Amino acid sequence: MTPRLRPALALLGLLSACEAAPGPRPAVVAAPSASPAMPAAPSGAVIGSVAGRAAPGGRLIAPDPRPLEAQPPAANFRNAPENGFQSVAEAPVSTFSLHSDTASYAIARRLLLEGRRPPPEAIRAEEFINAFPYDYPLPASRAEPFAPFISVHPSPWNPERRLLHIGLRTYAPAATPRVNLTLLVDVSGSMAPPDRLPLVVEAMRSLTRRLNPTDQVSIVTYAGKTAVTLPPTPAGNQAAIEAALSTLQADGGTSGGAGLALAYDQAAKAFDRNAVNRVVLATDGDFNLGPTSAPALEGLIRERRRAGIYLTTLGVGLDNLSDDRMSTIARAGNGIYVYAATPEDARRALVEDFAQNLLPVADDVKAQVEFNPAQVSGYRLIGYETRLLRREDFRDDTVDAGEIGSNRAVTALYEFIPRGAAPAVDPLRYAPAAPGAAPPPNRGAEFAFLRLRYKRPGESTSRELVRAITPRDSHPTFDAAPADARFAAAVAGFAQHLRNSPQVRSWPLEEMAATASAALGRDVDGRRAEFVALVRRVSRGSALSMLH
Repeated sequence: MTPRLRPALALLGLLSACEAAPGPRPAVVAAPSASPAMPAAPSGAVIGSVAGRAAPGGRLIAPDPRPLEAQPPAANFRNAPENGFQSVAEAPVSTFSLHSDTASYAIARRLLLEGRRPPPEAIRAEEFINAFPYDYPLPASRAEPFAPFISVHPSPWNPERRLLHIGLRTYAPAATPRVNLTLLVDVSGSMAPPDRLPLVVEAMRSLTRRLNPTDQVSIVTYAGKTAVTLPPTPAGNQAAIEAALSTLQADGGTSGGAGLALAYDQAAKAFDRNAVNRVVLATDGDFNLGPTSAPALEGLIRERRRAGIYLTTLGVGLDNLSDDRMSTIARAGNGIYVYAATPEDARRALVEDFAQNLLPVADDVKAQVEFNPAQVSGYRLIGYETRLLRREDFRDDTVDAGEIGSNRAVTALYEFIPRGAAPAVDPLRYAPAAPGAAPPPNRGAEFAFLRLRYKRPGESTSRELVRAITPRDSHPTFDAAPADARFAAAVAGFAQHLRNSPQVRSWPLEEMAATASAALGRDVDGRRAEFVALVRRVSRGSALSMLH
């Protein structure tokens, strides 16, 4: 075992699973919702429900002995049928909304570590891929906030096909703008278990300590009724913020709609046109009082988004989690949806990835790829099933799309079939032999053409970037592809495996793990090594029987 992998395995509690034969593992739990509220843990403490999770000093925490909570219903998750292959002769253009949500991976990882199979409906491949940092080149200036990274290489699960890897890295401003943050915390009875409200409180402590003294913080709570626990307060007044967080207790119903309305009112009181104005909603996703319908919530959120107040959602817990609703309202609020099973998850989302998740660089980001029928016969987009757009939506600036934050890497993968390889879709019997005019001679070798449209925060008109994808982007073998491209392929393969996709049945899990292990790159924070350990755990026994 490499020295680099050992710390991450210890963090996951998987060291013994990778060095010895797998055996039974204690279940990981959250307390029943009837449990009394627990006091917030001190900074750095491990609150969480993942058995064997390591404390900061490396000490493994004993598993929680309480009963395992129920499997979350598949209906709670937002998904769509897996993208199939499209014929380039019939549909050469693919259009979708780029985004940087990561919740699906965090939810699946929690379930797998608890020895439970994630529902296929919970697996969104793009959120697995985008859960990891990538070392794409940074753009030179804010004037052009994306620096595209392109790689074309053989597919590891089908060498006759190719993967098109599209990576974007956003601009990182030298100075952080002022922040006006409203923390909206669900304190209903379902938030009592230690992996919910106590985890959220600790995450909010860490987040507010990261802010600049002149930033503004408000805290709004909701249960059976709503309350302003902390009016707009300078972040430098940590004593007041700490006192407000310490009062939070879980009890009562869930007036989510009223809570959102009050939080937006507080954000409006401290609104600064030159600052980042954002509501951060932390909840297990249960909205059982007030305006609960998706259209009503989305209408409220879109109205405030147009006024310059964005929304980020942090999901916790599992049995009450409304993944569909959390994703929907984050999208309506030009924000992202993240999930936390442990304090480490919350710290990563709100502290380590603070700028990426809270400081917007580009809104309504859309991608459009046109494949060249002279080189490609068929293609499929891996993931983004819930983000597909019509071709005409690409230039329609009224169509909502995803937000990307500062210094953020966002990735999309296509699998395509080169002209001459066995097709995945039978050609039309009565189609012309060569549909359309032949491409100009200087474009005939291109695989595809990439278009990106985005808005700068606060603007209503999109800007556009374009790039041809040519043989210069191609690598003759999968092993010759860049490490980031190989690692992303392994993550995409694992996500498709969990979704029971027929596309990757010939690629063994152990090979996925080996591929990811060989492509760790710098892996400064150990997230990639954690992924390798997770795949190997699933492959070597404890979760293997669940997945076949």
